[in-house]
Amino acid sequence: MSSIDSPRDDGDPEAGHGPGSRPVDGSEGPEGTEENDLGPDYEAHGGAPEGSESDEVIDAEILDAADVSAAVDEVFADDDPLALALNQRDEYLDSLRRLQAEFENYKKRVMKQQADQVARAAVSLVEKVLPVLDTLDLATQHLGDAESTDGRALVAVTSQLHDVLAKEGLERIDPLGEEFDPNAHEAVGHLPVEDSGDPVDGDDEATRPGSGSGEPVVGQVMRAGYRWRGTVVRPAMVMVRG
Repeated sequence: MSSIDSPRDDGDPEAGHGPGSRPVDGSEGPEGTEENDLGPDYEAHGGAPEGSESDEVIDAEILDAADVSAAVDEVFADDDPLALALNQRDEYLDSLRRLQAEFENYKKRVMKQQADQVARAAVSLVEKVLPVLDTLDLATQHLGDAESTDGRALVAVTSQLHDVLAKEGLERIDPLGEEFDPNAHEAVGHLPVEDSGDPVDGDDEATRPGSGSGEPVVGQVMRAGYRWRGTVVRPAMVMVRG
């Protein structure tokens, strides 16, 4: 019987390359060549060795994240209870200042209105008292005996009443011999310049014809006028000469 020939290695390159065999040239085989097969894309897949440029990129990303975190903290700083309390305090203070200014203006306006009302009431009272003063003036001018008891009493009462009203701001307008003032005098008649009769009681050289400056002057006072605190309440009723 012929013996079965055993396989021989005749230099066939596939011979001896079964499982567990290693190449003759000493190369690392398929596992050793996988890293080389990735080529330039290897670093992009996170397989770059330590100390490469990818570490610097990671550090930069970390710094950027810190900046973003700080910005977020600034945005949400209003959530701080202390900051909210300070903001509310400022708002309340502003509102209080505005309210206080409005109240001060209101008080000034009310005080002015009250003062105007008091002034109008005083003027109304003075206007009602003026006829009484006129009556007293006429009574004193036509006294039969000024030295009598009744005459002295009437003069004293009239003088006292005029003094009290003068202290409160009432001023008598008695413009005899003064230039005519349409703001304080009311002309009810004209005395001719040619009038050479007896002068009226209280008349002097200033009221006689040709003695003035050419401007009309008051030749006779028919009724006295009055001012109340600088404002004419009633003009004097006069006769004008010149």
